Amino acid sequence: MNNAYFYYPEPKNETVLNYGPNSPERKALREAIAQLKSKQIDIPMYIGSEKVFTNHKIQIHPPHETSHVLGCFNMGEEAHVHAAISAALAARTQWAAMSWEHRAGIFMRAAELLATKYRFKMNAATMLGQSKNAFQAEIDAACELIDFLRFNVHFLSKIYQEQPISPVGFNNRMEYRPLEGFVLAVTPFNFTAIGANLACAPAMCGNVIVWKPSDAQIYSAQVFMELCKKQVCQME
Repeated sequence: MNNAYFYYPEPKNETVLNYGPNSPERKALREAIAQLKSKQIDIPMYIGSEKVFTNHKIQIHPPHETSHVLGCFNMGEEAHVHAAISAALAARTQWAAMSWEHRAGIFMRAAELLATKYRFKMNAATMLGQSKNAFQAEIDAACELIDFLRFNVHFLSKIYQEQPISPVGFNNRMEYRPLEGFVLAVTPFNFTAIGANLACAPAMCGNVIVWKPSDAQIYSAQVFMELCKKQVCQME
């Protein structure tokens, strides 16, 4: 039962760390890079609650260090696309029926995890997978994505607050509902934040998403998937 109006105030922009010499963030980032380079990962497709692996694996190399192998990702086929669509549609009713403030809370928690526990891992993955330097990764993979998540929740609360004018004797009101089908998010190679945001923004509004990140951005996309799955498990 909803018996209160929930409003998320306008957040402040996430502070950009400078990674200066001997700074704690520089040390943490170096450690995160070393840890990621020390192992190779096999990135699956996530279809519903399943991790899907195939025999068609594509190696992932840092563009600036092509001799190093970060791991591989599993290339999908047409059958996997249909399976992903079916899984998304199967989840649609339950996700759309969730109270909007509960959906908002999921993404606010994701922003908090990214700002803290996952910050350096996400930046390191962006540096290795997309050849960004520390400052470029910080303003993209950390700060911009954190801001996308927090500000979008704030804007969503404002959208739901807007109601039509009611003339005397009438009480007009409007409720929003998600799309009947699914949203396909095909996201670019160059910005970690845009990749996650194009999938997350419609999901906040109750839509289900089939996310196809760029092959060149899939390494950092995997970190965001890990973050989202972990925080959802913590809420269950």
